[in-house]
Amino acid sequence: MAEDKSNVITINGKEHDMTTFSDEQKGIINQIRLCQSKSASIKSELNIVEVSMEAYTNALIKSVEEVKVDEAS
Repeated sequence: MAEDKSNVITINGKEHDMTTFSDEQKGIINQIRLCQSKSASIKSELNIVEVSMEAYTNALIKSVEEVKVDEAS
C-alpha cells in the first residue's frame, strides 16, 4: 500500500509529518502557502501587464512611423 504523503512536508531536504507540528508551525505553513499562491498570482498579473505594455509600445512605434511616412510623401 502506498504511503500517504499529503501530510508530509520537506524542509531542508528532510521529510516531516505535519500531524506532529504545533498549531503555530501549521499556521506558519499556511502563511507560506498563501504567500506562494499570491506570488504566483502577482507573477501572472505582471505577465499580463508586460504583454500589454509591449503591445502599446508597438502601437506607438507603428503610429509614429506612419506619421513620418505621411510627412515624407
